[in-house]
Formats: sequence, C-alpha cells, structure tokens
Amino acid sequence: MQKQMRYFQWTFLGILLMITAATQVQATTWDEPWMDAVIREADYFVLADVISVDEHKGAKIHIRQQFGGGNLPEDLEITNFYFLEMTSNSAGHGPEFHLPDSSECYFFLKKNKKGEYCIPTPTTGFAYRDSGDVFATYRHSYHQTKISVDIFEMTMQAIFNKAHRLKFDEAPIRAWIDEQLAKKPAGFEDGEINDFFMQHVALETIFHLRLTGYEKQVLPFFQDSNNRHNRISAARAMIANDSEETKELLLEKIGSKEEDDFTKVICIWTLRVFKPKELKNRLKKLAPEASEEYTGFGGNIMDPRVGTHFPSVKQALEQLIADL
Repeated sequence: MQKQMRYFQWTFLGILLMITAATQVQATTWDEPWMDAVIREADYFVLADVISVDEHKGAKIHIRQQFGGGNLPEDLEITNFYFLEMTSNSAGHGPEFHLPDSSECYFFLKKNKKGEYCIPTPTTGFAYRDSGDVFATYRHSYHQTKISVDIFEMTMQAIFNKAHRLKFDEAPIRAWIDEQLAKKPAGFEDGEINDFFMQHVALETIFHLRLTGYEKQVLPFFQDSNNRHNRISAARAMIANDSEETKELLLEKIGSKEEDDFTKVICIWTLRVFKPKELKNRLKKLAPEASEEYTGFGGNIMDPRVGTHFPSVKQALEQLIADL
C-alpha cells in the first residue's frame, strides 16, 4: 500500500487539488504546457504565502522571497492565466483557481498587458512547499516529483536564469548531478523512490540547462528496461549531446518494437532539435510502420488537462521528416 501511495504521488501528486479542479470544471479542458515553456514565458520566480483563494477571482499572495524577475510588491493578487489554451469550455464552468489555501508555494508569474499577475494555467506554474520538501514539476505537471527545498531552489533558480539568458553557477549543480547519476537507475520500489526523484531532477536539469559531458552517465537510464520515466528523462537529457552516437541511439529506440510510444515520441523530439538531414531516408523507412495509436499522459478522463496534445509516433515522425 505504501509503494502504491508513493507511486500515486509521482504521477498525480502536484497540488492534490488538481482532482478537485477536475471535478469542478467538468468539460472545461486545456492543453497543458511543458515546464520549459512555462519557465521561458514567466517574468518572475518567487516563493510566496497563499493568503486566500477565490476560485473565480484568483488568489492573494504575500511574496516571501524573489528568485528572478524585476521587483514585485510584497502583496499582490493572481487574477488570470498567461498560457491557457482551451480545448473545450463548459458553460458556467470556466477555468478556476484551486491553489492550496494558507500554504507556501513557489510561483512562476507573468504580468500581462492589462497589468494582471498571472500563472500559466490552473494546474501548473506553482509548486507546493511542505516543510523541507517541494512537490515540483520539471517535465510536465502530469509527471511531478518530490524534492528537498535546497535542491529545488538550486536547480530551479539556474533553470530560470538559463531560460532568461542570465548567469548561473554550474559547479554545485554538476557536483550534485554527478552524485545522483553515479548510482544505479532507481525505480518505484520502497527504498528507491527518493533516489528516483533525485535522478529524475538531475536528468531533467541536464535537459533544461543543456549541460554537456554526461553521455556515459545518461546511457544506463536510457537503457533502463524497468522504468520508462528514466528512459524518458534520459532521452530528454540527450538533447545536450549532438553527436553521431546519440543520433544512432535515438534512432534505434524509435525503431524498436519493444519501446513504448511515449518514449519514442520524446526520442523523436530530441532528434528533431539536431536537424539530422543525413537520417532523413532512414526515418522515412520507419514512418510507414510507425504506430498511429493515440498516446499521451493517461490519467483520469475528468482531469481538465486531458486536452493536452501529444502526437502519435507516426505523427511525430512525419513532422520530423517534413522539417528536414
């Protein structure tokens, strides 16, 4: 039972209130953005106390610490969303604010043209802090993690700075990543879950910061047959190494009959960044047999994030080929 609960935390932990939001919005759904886009579009990165929440009007917060962006007033109201792409809208049930009341949260905020302070969507752009831990997103709000405050602040500060072309200190981050990736790939089993969270953050941080030099350390995670989340994060981390070897590894995974479709799409997206024109003919040979089945994050069909777009392997391959 304990293992199942921890696994539940990994897949749907977030702000627990997402389930509440899902039941409230009914057929109101949106295309949930990935975390790199959330951070890139944000103007501010802060830690704040949530003073009060009105599901229709927004939330009042008190800024405790500011990690990025221009100066903000200590007290402000979040009243809108800056990255909300609706996919369906039920009359009388628009997007609502379901932030955890009377709590500490890290926020990625943006000030829109009307002067309103916004979070990206009702279900992302914030991370709940509970004592010494943070329930955070490094990949997508469907795939959340639990990490210590000090590691969260160290990595996320650097990720925000990188996204906004600001300086950050690589040395302590690399030292921490080296320590995590020196361990064998962890899973969801009791005693391994904390290592899994740490390794997840390490791999995703490589992706966000485009840290080079981790080819050998990433490979065991890319080849981990026991945990697809390790393979997904490793495929994303490979974006920092544009080499012939990396391209061949990605191509092999895309053409594998054993690999799951979600991981294949991530491999295709990483390969797409490299613009591998020399592989165009080989990719064309893979396309006719590629899966056309819907793939995505899964989860509760009442979750408003079901509008999130995720292509089939065939769609992703055809897009890559068209780009070359």
